[in-house]
Amino acid sequence: MDAEESQQEVDGNIAPSAASTLRESALPHPFANLSPDIVISAVESLGYCADARVFALNSYENRVYQVGIEGGGSLIVKFYRPERWSDAQIREEHAFIAELRDLEIPVGAPVVFDGETLFNFHAFRFSVFERLAGRAVNLENPDDLLAMGRFIGRIHAVGARSQFLHRQTLNVDRLGIESRSFLLENDFLDADLSRAYETLSSDLLRAVQSRFDEQSALTNIRIHGDCHMGNVLWRDDTPHFVDFDDTMMGPAIQDLWMMLSGDRDQQQGQLLELVEGYNEFYEFSPKELGLIESLRALRLMHYSAWLARRWNDPAFPLSFPWFNTPRYWSEHILELREQLALLDEPVLQLL
Repeated sequence: MDAEESQQEVDGNIAPSAASTLRESALPHPFANLSPDIVISAVESLGYCADARVFALNSYENRVYQVGIEGGGSLIVKFYRPERWSDAQIREEHAFIAELRDLEIPVGAPVVFDGETLFNFHAFRFSVFERLAGRAVNLENPDDLLAMGRFIGRIHAVGARSQFLHRQTLNVDRLGIESRSFLLENDFLDADLSRAYETLSSDLLRAVQSRFDEQSALTNIRIHGDCHMGNVLWRDDTPHFVDFDDTMMGPAIQDLWMMLSGDRDQQQGQLLELVEGYNEFYEFSPKELGLIESLRALRLMHYSAWLARRWNDPAFPLSFPWFNTPRYWSEHILELREQLALLDEPVLQLL
């Protein structure tokens, strides 16, 4: 997951217990040796002639750069975090993107060289993408929502044709239980907050698992997996989908619920526009609406654990100074408590 949530201003320092855990790690962070010279040399190893323009883009899980090419223009170069994905998982991601691109679905696809899209340079795996520019989707515009629904429906119609063999599957264990265990086992919260988090998160995950259990014969298809607004560029009156790094097997609603915002009435109206467009290309299953708040809960838990898992990467304390403070954890616990209450609220409906 790449960071997309807006930052909060929070006072405080790293909790002593977590700081001790981090100091004990003798491993250098994965991108310690990724210098601008290596970025340029990696690009030139594919036959490009790069100029001196190298700009780091807003990506933390991986490292992504915009690199200028002599004669004008730029490329996007993505260096994959070592040991996160296997080569087979990355190639499966690329194959899915190519499948979508070949059907003229607007996606940010890796550039192909001699039939290959994944390359190695100085122990780093990387891919090259054409630079796409565009504006953010206007979720207050019903026409934009309708178009978003249509294109996500097209993506899912393709995603349902076959299954991933190597990519992960969305489930409560991976996003929820493992996230909770990591935070508790590595002492990221002080004693009082840890007890509150332990009890609350247990109740929340029990409720989330119950909602998933109620979804008999839930259909998992190949989905984008992280379809938030930061991964959609609007250009030529069309959404362009980028960053399939978290593509996975999962329920269709995972690629739709992050488009919903505001109060219940606003979300209800947005949902109707999305699903109207979606159903033109792929049939939406209304029963999946019951998973929206459960998926939101899992995302909240997974995001905190993601930051914690990456805290020994120097880019994270610099970019997320508000994380891992008493105030952060207090607010996170409050957020989870509110999410637990939302699980008992009536689900959105297709009127």
